[in-house]
Amino acid sequence: MTTETVPGPAGTRKRPRSTAPFAAPRRLPLRGGAGRQHHAGPVAYALLVLAAVLSLFPLYWTMVAASTDNTRVTQTPPPFLPGPNLFKNLSAAWTEAAMGQALINSTIVASTIALSTVFFATLAGFAFAKLRFSGRNALLMLVIGTMLVPPQLGVVPLFMLMSELGWGQKLPAVIFPTLVSAVGVFFMRQYLGDALPDELVEAGRVDGAHSLRIFWSIVLPVARPAMAVLFMITFVHAWNDFFWPFIALDMSNPTIPVALTQLSAGYVRDQSLIMAGALLGTLPLLAMFVICGRQIVGGIMQGAVKG
Repeated sequence: MTTETVPGPAGTRKRPRSTAPFAAPRRLPLRGGAGRQHHAGPVAYALLVLAAVLSLFPLYWTMVAASTDNTRVTQTPPPFLPGPNLFKNLSAAWTEAAMGQALINSTIVASTIALSTVFFATLAGFAFAKLRFSGRNALLMLVIGTMLVPPQLGVVPLFMLMSELGWGQKLPAVIFPTLVSAVGVFFMRQYLGDALPDELVEAGRVDGAHSLRIFWSIVLPVARPAMAVLFMITFVHAWNDFFWPFIALDMSNPTIPVALTQLSAGYVRDQSLIMAGALLGTLPLLAMFVICGRQIVGGIMQGAVKG
């Protein structure tokens, strides 16, 4: 430590001078826990393990039931370990229920419905959230009001319409009535109303972009997280839908839920065979989540981070 002479109004004075090359800045305490790492305790890990076990148990039980015979699966207590008949039951379910054709049909139906719902719901959600036109609120209330109507009320006129169009017992009869949903429109409208700033839309207008160009270049990148979630929910719902496909299709051209009814059509239901068919119908959903799960979760996290 050395001293230096500093002039002042009362004469010169000396003050200490540091010989260090630079002084380390003083760190201010963080407020509100910003930047602080939170570590989960044993209770949190125990709850996560319990939630994982409860979530995976139905799938595990389906595999156990599909790997035994009907006598063993109906005993009390039921088996909790897999049996030796898994591949035998899977082969029997594949043959008896025409699962190959059902898988192809369900993939076509669910993919088409999910893609069309995501596109049209995003387009309508952008219009309701950011475009100004007369009757917007009334039209939105009308769309929301359709969710209050039970779908069973429209089965008879919808079946008559599909027959008049010549789509009886064909896949278009299942696809076209559900190309867009009011739930998807409302979901995208709420998301874009908060996630899409008005300044971005106005900037596109200033640059001379029309509404479709703004939708393609600005809205779609912003809406990607919500679109991923809506696609996943719609795909699973369309894959598991039973009521309308059971009416519109027959056993020669079924979807997965319709084909599974063929396994329970006998006088004595073979529960192990039904579980084998249910396992075959669940595997594509698991494969889709394994393949696309990272992109879906990444899109959700990207949409959750602001700034």
